[in-house]
Amino acid sequence: MIKTLMKEIKQYKKDSILTIVFASIEVFMEILIPLLMAGLIDKGIEGKNMNEVIHYGILMFIIAIGTLSLGFLAGKFAARASTGLAANLRDKMYTHIQTFSFSNIDKYSTAGLVTRLTTDVTNVQNAYQMLIRICIRSPLVLICALSMALMINPELSMVFVVAVIFLICVLGIIMRMAMKYFNDVFPKYDDLNESVQENVVGIRVVKSFVREKYEDEKFKRAAQNIYRLFVKAESVLAFNSPAMMLSVYSCILLLSWLGAKSIVGGSLTTGELTSLFSYTMNIMMSLMMLSMAFVMITMSLASARRISEVINEKSDLVSPENAIKTVKNGEIYFHHVTFSYQHGSQEPVLRDIDLHIESGETIGIIGGTGSAKSSLVSLISRLYDVDKGCVEVAGVDVRNYDLEVLRDEVSVVLQKNVLFSGTILQNLRWGNENATLEECQQACRLACADEFIERFEDGYNTYIEQGGSNVSGGQKQRLCIARALLKKPKILILDDSTSAVDTATDASIQQSFAKHIPDTTKIIISQRISSVEQADRIIVLNDGVVDGFATHEELLKTNDIYQNIYETQKKGKEDD
Repeated sequence: MIKTLMKEIKQYKKDSILTIVFASIEVFMEILIPLLMAGLIDKGIEGKNMNEVIHYGILMFIIAIGTLSLGFLAGKFAARASTGLAANLRDKMYTHIQTFSFSNIDKYSTAGLVTRLTTDVTNVQNAYQMLIRICIRSPLVLICALSMALMINPELSMVFVVAVIFLICVLGIIMRMAMKYFNDVFPKYDDLNESVQENVVGIRVVKSFVREKYEDEKFKRAAQNIYRLFVKAESVLAFNSPAMMLSVYSCILLLSWLGAKSIVGGSLTTGELTSLFSYTMNIMMSLMMLSMAFVMITMSLASARRISEVINEKSDLVSPENAIKTVKNGEIYFHHVTFSYQHGSQEPVLRDIDLHIESGETIGIIGGTGSAKSSLVSLISRLYDVDKGCVEVAGVDVRNYDLEVLRDEVSVVLQKNVLFSGTILQNLRWGNENATLEECQQACRLACADEFIERFEDGYNTYIEQGGSNVSGGQKQRLCIARALLKKPKILILDDSTSAVDTATDASIQQSFAKHIPDTTKIIISQRISSVEQADRIIVLNDGVVDGFATHEELLKTNDIYQNIYETQKKGKEDD
């Protein structure tokens, strides 16, 4: 875990080292001030020597200025190093998430990933800043102050030793008790973020069903869980301050009593006692700062573990060595394919699928809800890997292709259409970032999207709101189809991507495909017979098994499931 995070320091190693160097020098200079103060009192004030007062005063002033300057530099470089680490961690996680397969993504909730990228990284950032500054400075102050106190008076210094041992024991117990609460609290942040995300994304549904009160209560429950755990953790940490104050006051009282006796006995000077009091505060403050750092580090350990999980997550799908980087055509072959989302741990979604699709064919896929239509086509672009058998594209196992090359040649318009914030043109160029305006217009004509785009005042420069909220479902689908066409793929898959358009527009899109992209293999998943009946052949899926694979006419004669769907939809049209 620590090794994983430390790798991301990268270009900020120099800042981290400089922080440690400046903090160390700052400590050594700071420790000299009580010693100089003793000399000023004993040789200057007690000796009534003004020259010594001036001499020690100037030295103390110079060292104080130097200490402040070094403290500033240490703080500056610590801030740069910690924020740099945070930036690198976010970049590493975000980039790594892009390589995840769907099965990897399924392990984490969207809210969980957001929490890791925000709250968890911020915790690690704060902990690292304390680690390279406070956790270096405080132990050095403790060691140096104890050493100086032992030099002044070994007997009296035993007071500090006892106090330090006591505090270390108390702080250790506190940290151990608090840690279990911090381990539990961050998954609760996932629940909180999930509640916010669901509410914002589905705000129209919330309002239409008048569920604002319910959503408010759900958010309050999530927030209350975090509050409760933090209260428990902070209640444990609250013992830190009383233990610290007990040690400080005990040291002061003992030093006052024993020191006074030593001064009267002549074994200790007034200046030396004053120095011991200063070192008392140095020791106790260093322990207090160290305890605060430990609190932050303890809290961040849970965050560090969650970040490391994401960074160390290995994608289930990777390009092989010497991957094939050319897809010759759109021929598809399923060789006795069996597939489940969690390999070997559950009932297969697809069973013994054996299909051959010629390049340039138009294939329809129909079946009831849950018949695994989307699962079938997701194997072609290798969004998942099969359990048994293999899927071939252009005579090559998809597992032997470079993933980027394969997915560029297998263009999928998913069931859940997504548009991104930006202009229509910017959204279209997700298919081909170098596409000209003319190419975008041609793709939109094929997808029958040009008709409504031209009605917009700004045309192709019309701004699309987040999620495409300012366009209709049918418009969104057609833009997504146009975007897929710009990739000029060998295989085009429409996963129920025309469900929101009327049958006339649907038919027009298919006619355009047949005329303008005849060499592209087209796979159309639909719940409507009208969307697939003109296909060269139609696959009928039933509970993960191919129940029929033939033309519309043949299926009407031989396949009961297809007949039932046809009759039901035909009757529905007549009733309308």
